[in-house]
Amino acid sequence: MESQLFSTSPSTFHFPSPKTLFSNKTTHRNPNFSSFTPKRKLAIQAKLMEKENKLWGGRFEQTVTDKVEKFTESISFDKELYKHDIMGSKAHASMLAKQGLMSESDKDSILKGLDEIQRKIEAGEFEWRADREDVHMNIEATLTEMIGEPAKKLHTARSRNDQVLTDFKLWCRDAIDRIAASIKNLQVALVKLALNNEGLIVPGYTHLQRAQPVLLPHLLLAYVEQLERDAGRLLDCKLRMNFCPLGACALAGTGLPIDRFMTSEALGFTAPMRNSIDAVSDRDFVMEFLSANSITAIHLSRLGEEWVLWASEEFGFLTPSDSVSTGSSIMPQKKNPDPMELVRGKSARVIGDLVTLLTLCKGLPLAYNRDLQEDKEPVFDSVKTVVGMLEVSAEFAQNITFNRERIQKSLPAGHLDATTLADYLVNKASYCY
Repeated sequence: MESQLFSTSPSTFHFPSPKTLFSNKTTHRNPNFSSFTPKRKLAIQAKLMEKENKLWGGRFEQTVTDKVEKFTESISFDKELYKHDIMGSKAHASMLAKQGLMSESDKDSILKGLDEIQRKIEAGEFEWRADREDVHMNIEATLTEMIGEPAKKLHTARSRNDQVLTDFKLWCRDAIDRIAASIKNLQVALVKLALNNEGLIVPGYTHLQRAQPVLLPHLLLAYVEQLERDAGRLLDCKLRMNFCPLGACALAGTGLPIDRFMTSEALGFTAPMRNSIDAVSDRDFVMEFLSANSITAIHLSRLGEEWVLWASEEFGFLTPSDSVSTGSSIMPQKKNPDPMELVRGKSARVIGDLVTLLTLCKGLPLAYNRDLQEDKEPVFDSVKTVVGMLEVSAEFAQNITFNRERIQKSLPAGHLDATTLADYLVNKASYCY
């Protein structure tokens, strides 16, 4: 099955030397170059030498312009994936060595070099270069500088297409765990708040009109239930995304004798993806992830809206402590529940991130397209925003008090017991018969 799914021979890349790049044959293609002074020619060549040959640059005789390079780079944001890129490269190198596609000594050099690169990144000593385009090429080029020829073998039977998807899935998997932990923390904060206010009766609302009396803990636990479903959606998403793209290469696999199950298992995936074209073009897991985040954000926005209303003078049901409130520059009497207003507002960002991904993927043909480079920033933003919303909501929940006296005084208004009285009369009438 493996050979049937991935039977295409790997592409061969040729990397021109600087001597070839700046030969007469190359420079004469520019009609103006021959008219430059020797000093000007040297200056141009020195400038071009600053830009390394791209991994994909074998057939190119000119480097990209500075504007194109600046527009197409992704290192400014995808360096976030460095840890997962190194994880994937370690698993890939170990598999290549086991399959006889790399010597054990080369593998050991690669693993040692990758460890040192991770140390440098985390110590702030690593130089991220825009001319190396992305996190993958930055790490691979630095590895080549460190250990030489063995590093060049790391790209055997691997394309940036399957590499980036593997890194991204690993990152999203960890992000889901982070969000799930934050959801649990907020649930715990809400349960504690409910326990601290056991027996407190508050007005329950429908259509924002007083409806029936309810226990405050019952109301707070409604949000706990919503959050439980949010966590469930994220875990379901994690299960569906947990299939490994490595081995799909550019889109049609490789004819080299790789072991995709080995790399999949080493990285904690359930199994390799079954279709190589789907493997490099799939962004369903991202859209599902951001959809789950958006629903969570909506729930938090509803919680924020309720608490902002309850903190108003008109309601006066709760009072946030000074530690989670802000004031006004010209109205000294004000005490604003700003964190929950921002929770309500930031839900728009999370929804916007989802819409960005949906629009990005709409109409894209198979398989990989460069448009998909734009998938990462919305995901990074969505995760950062949702985690922040969850954390500040938990902080707010731990720093509010409910105004029992004000709540109790409000209960007689609105005929909250009308339904209970009607039920009582119906039951009494039935006994009469």
